[in-house]
Amino acid sequence: MRLLPATQNLNSMHPMLNIAIRAARRAGNIIVRGMSRIEDLKVERKGRHDYVSEIDHEAESAIVETLLTAYPDHAIVAEESGQQGDSDHIWIIDPLDGTLNYLHSFPQFAVSIGLQINNRMEHGVVYDPTRDELFTASRGAGALCNNRKIRVSRCQSMESALLATGFPVRHEAQIEPYLGTLGEVLKTSAGIRRAGAAALDLAYVASGRVDGFWEFGLQPWDVAAGSLLVEEAGGLVSDVRGGQGYVDSGDIIAATPKLLKGLAQAVTKVPFPAAG
Repeated sequence: MRLLPATQNLNSMHPMLNIAIRAARRAGNIIVRGMSRIEDLKVERKGRHDYVSEIDHEAESAIVETLLTAYPDHAIVAEESGQQGDSDHIWIIDPLDGTLNYLHSFPQFAVSIGLQINNRMEHGVVYDPTRDELFTASRGAGALCNNRKIRVSRCQSMESALLATGFPVRHEAQIEPYLGTLGEVLKTSAGIRRAGAAALDLAYVASGRVDGFWEFGLQPWDVAAGSLLVEEAGGLVSDVRGGQGYVDSGDIIAATPKLLKGLAQAVTKVPFPAAG
């Protein structure tokens, strides 16, 4: 991970980011405590390869309560409870990104909280409670991991790039064309990893652990906070058409500045249907 010498005191962070951190840590405590009783958790299937546990609900309730206690006039868009309120300040929440991993005690999951103000992401938190790694960003203030500044890697070529991705398992029509895309990227990169939590994949791009990431068919709460982390760490984020519609489309490419074009070219070689 690319950690820079400069540090930032919590007292110097934006108040709204501090509240998001408080909410993420509260949710993280619930998630960690739940790990001792995973086999006894109530789990529901929401759809194809899509599960929700009682821990998701408990963590989300804690996040929403923390945010609305501090900012009762703000709106909420959360994975499990949907949209609440009407405001130009919208908190976009995934209480447990990587639920399937969590239910198998596979330690790759995180809390993701982003704040969108007037249609632009301004603050983001991705918290990995098993490693106690807190990734944070505010627009114009850089990205941090545990209060130390982070930067994307210096990777400049696909040939030396370690990339992360996610499989479109919830959209059956996308699986076959995705495999074609995967083949194109495999031909040109040094390696690909699929760990199953998009918020952490984006945090890892921001911190230089991987050089780029792409995935199709994501939800706003999967990418809201992580995309800001990448941008504030010096990386670039786009949709598959080179625009900025990735929050709405769910199709995202994130990478170092020198890598984004090459990754986008490889990813878009195979025609890909929109998620339906």
